[in-house]
Amino acid sequence: MGEVNFRWNYNALRLRCSIVLDFCVGECLLTSMSSLRMTSDLRRQLILGAAKRCFARHGYTGTTTKSVAAAAAISEALLFKHFPSKAALYAEILSDECEADPALMELLEREPSTATLVEVIRGMVGHFMHIADGPDQEEAQRLRLMATSHLDDGEFARLLYAKIETLIGAAFVASLKRAVAARDARPYNGEPLNLFWFAHHTVMTAALTRLPATPCLAYGKANDLERQLCEFLLRGIGLNDAAIVSHLGRDQAGCVGKTAIAESA
Repeated sequence: MGEVNFRWNYNALRLRCSIVLDFCVGECLLTSMSSLRMTSDLRRQLILGAAKRCFARHGYTGTTTKSVAAAAAISEALLFKHFPSKAALYAEILSDECEADPALMELLEREPSTATLVEVIRGMVGHFMHIADGPDQEEAQRLRLMATSHLDDGEFARLLYAKIETLIGAAFVASLKRAVAARDARPYNGEPLNLFWFAHHTVMTAALTRLPATPCLAYGKANDLERQLCEFLLRGIGLNDAAIVSHLGRDQAGCVGKTAIAESA
C-alpha cells in the first residue's frame, strides 16, 4: 500500500512539475515575443538616429545604407527589413522633423477655414523663399536633391510627396471646402488636392531660381515677391479678392515664419 501511495505521489509530483514547467516556458515565450516587438521598434529608432548622424556628417550623396548600418551596429540586410532604400530613410527623417515642428503642428490642428487655408499657403511660400538664406545650406541641398530626383528615377520625390500628402493634404482639402462654403472661394470641379500640388510646384520652381549664388531670375525684393506669390497662389486656388485682402491683409509685407510646411524640399 505504501508503495502504491509513493508511486501515486511521485506521478502527481511529476505531473505538477510538468505543468509548472510548461507554464514557465509559455511565460518565457510570451516575454520573448514581447521583447522582440519592443526591440524591433527600438531598432527602427536606432537606425534613424544613426542615419541622421551620417546624413549630417556626409550629406545625402556621401551616405550609403552600408555606412548607416555600420553606424547602427547592424547588418545591411537587417536595415533593409526596416527601410527599403536610402531615399526611404531620408524621407522618414524629414517627415519626423515636420511632425516635431510645433508651429506646423499648431497650424494643422486648427479648425479648417479660409484663414487656415491662407496660412498654409503663406507658410509654404515663406519656407521656400527662405531656403537659399539658410546658413548651413541644408535646406538648399534638400531642394537640389528633390529637383535631381525628378530627373532621375523619381524615388525620393515620390516618397516625399506621399509624406507631404499624409501630413498636410487633409487639412488643405478640408479648409478649401470650408472656404467654398463661406463663399470665400469658387467651387472646384476637379481633384481638390491638385490645387495644393499646383501651388507647391509653383513656389518650389520659384525657389529653384534663387539657389545659385547669382539668382537665375531677378523677381524683385524678397518681401514683395512673397506677397505676390501668396496672392497669385490664393487666386489660383479660387479665393476671391475680398477673402485675400481680409485674411492676408494689405498692410502685411508677406513675411512669414519659418514654419516648415514644405519640409519636403
